[in-house]
Amino acid sequence: MIIVKILLGLLGLGIVVFVHELGHFLAARLVGIEVEAFSIGWGKPFLRKKLGAVEYRLGVFPLGGYCKMKGENEFREAWENRQNQVEPVPGSFFAARPWRRIIVSFAGPFFNLVFAALVLSCIWGIGFTITTPENRIVLASEVDRGERYPADDAGLATGDRVISINGKSISTYQEIQQEIALHPEEPLALVVERDGQTLPLSTTPALDKSSGAGRIGVYYWAEPVVDEVLPEGPAALAGLESGDLIRAVNGEEVPYTAALIPLLKRGNDAPEPPAPLPIVYERAGQLRETAIVPRYDEAGNADLGLGWKLTAVRSPRYSLPGALAKGAAETGRFFAVSLKGLGLLFRGVDLTKAVSGPVRITYMVGDAAAAGFGRSAGTGFGVLANFLALISISLCIMNLLPLPILDGGMILLFLIEMLIRRPLHPRFIAVFQTAGIVLIAALMLFALFGDILYLSQG
Repeated sequence: MIIVKILLGLLGLGIVVFVHELGHFLAARLVGIEVEAFSIGWGKPFLRKKLGAVEYRLGVFPLGGYCKMKGENEFREAWENRQNQVEPVPGSFFAARPWRRIIVSFAGPFFNLVFAALVLSCIWGIGFTITTPENRIVLASEVDRGERYPADDAGLATGDRVISINGKSISTYQEIQQEIALHPEEPLALVVERDGQTLPLSTTPALDKSSGAGRIGVYYWAEPVVDEVLPEGPAALAGLESGDLIRAVNGEEVPYTAALIPLLKRGNDAPEPPAPLPIVYERAGQLRETAIVPRYDEAGNADLGLGWKLTAVRSPRYSLPGALAKGAAETGRFFAVSLKGLGLLFRGVDLTKAVSGPVRITYMVGDAAAAGFGRSAGTGFGVLANFLALISISLCIMNLLPLPILDGGMILLFLIEMLIRRPLHPRFIAVFQTAGIVLIAALMLFALFGDILYLSQG
């Protein structure tokens, strides 16, 4: 399964980077800059074909690609030869006027944005189904006993239904998560339904420094009704079946699935192997008893080998104009959220957990896609497409940062050249680019370190 996840992740990340480089390629051809090579994948080409002036390549490493333009590194030769400026060679990168180079540099991130909008438009045009708990909550303080959270200070209670946040209608727990996660340390106006009455409340989500998301301390409420039993899993070995209602575990009542968290928590002094837990469950109106032996991962998380019955929510299917409008709106929303998330990195967030490198991104893409395909082919493609749109938007934003070697840094250089109305000194360009290489290499090493920690803890 891990091989499938890696292959799906490489495919997904490769598509996003390929789209980025395709933007540079088409823009260069449009403004008259000659392209010497366009490669799908990195490393030594194992297949190459020259069509016209361009050599098309397939690299041995199937991750993204590159677009090699004529003369894009001529500034280094000019610096080594102690020249004051790059000698313009017809058709080369530095022979083009600055505004043309800006178009080429901007085209890569722009294509990522367009790609995300088209992908999201397809998703909303075809329609999709998500499986999510309803909009009913359980206070985390009742599960993580002894802790207190913003939800407690707000006056929320277990069993409340959240029906709106900041005026936005809420119908699923996923929507609750999204709204809270996007507004750390910002006041939120809630409307909840309790015992047939609506109550206005307010809360301020705390900043989760491991993820940069907002948290108020709630779990979802779900009846402990078994929906799926994995073959050879603990639940199957205990004789549980789909439709069974869990009533009690180890003598403790289970009114909702979150109540199982403390009951299944494994301490350092727990016996090895785990002791069987007595379970009372209801099937066809009759109470029955059995015992289950949970499995635990290295982090101490319990696995019962079952899935709970949740709510399936089907999105509306939009017409072509409506889907394009919705895709563009969602792209704008994700873009704003990503920018906001970038700002949170400077507010004490744990960078080793919040900053993802290519290893973690590849794994996350593959993991999400594999989980989706596990439910159905349509769900798998939908999950993968949505994830690729998010990564494509993130790649757009990161590349537009005014940092050396990134597209945003190149755009900054060419804007300076337009302002001073003369070519920049090759030494300045070389120092600027070298600093960028050092900076990006340091960031990549830092992200790789975080990726290793992430995977070792998973």
